[in-house]
Amino acid sequence: MTPADRPAVPRQSPPPDLPPAPEDRRHMIRRRWLTAVIIVLLIGVPAGYLAISAGQSRDSGRDKESEASATGLQNDWPSKTQRRIYDVPVPSSATDVKYFETNSWAVSKLYVQFRTTAAGLAEFLKDCGTSTAALRPGSVAIGTSDAQKVGWSFPSGHDWAGTRHAQKDPLPTQDITVDESDPDNPAVFVVSTATP
Repeated sequence: MTPADRPAVPRQSPPPDLPPAPEDRRHMIRRRWLTAVIIVLLIGVPAGYLAISAGQSRDSGRDKESEASATGLQNDWPSKTQRRIYDVPVPSSATDVKYFETNSWAVSKLYVQFRTTAAGLAEFLKDCGTSTAALRPGSVAIGTSDAQKVGWSFPSGHDWAGTRHAQKDPLPTQDITVDESDPDNPAVFVVSTATP
């Protein structure tokens, strides 16, 4: 009789395993400790990360809220992003830097004032796309309503010079007024207007 001719016998299942040995105390403590560590890593770490992120987001919102609620010039430099968007390249040597930003659906404006050197003024105007030759003596390029918004006044008795650097949309237009009463330390006032 060949193996193919033999009748098929159902395969028998293996005998049931013996019950597991009871867990000793050291193994149980180690298993529970490992479970606790895994729970902390899987739940505690992401929860901690979320709490830290929420705190940072809340602080950032408060900073932006206080900046948005400001009603006048802030004694600080505008951010690099603001300087880039409004094309106001404040020279690195500038002092007494102050700024204020307004935004609406129709127009956004950045008001900046600072003191610089004669070379710093020339550098600033060149980086804006204009030059000291464009400054018209006796001219105040910043309008009255813009000046009042931030508390600027341009009284007589100063050597004012101003220019308007207009650019095609979407690039901003800068109204620049300079107090050249002290030619070595001129005060610069800028209103940069961007229309989205």
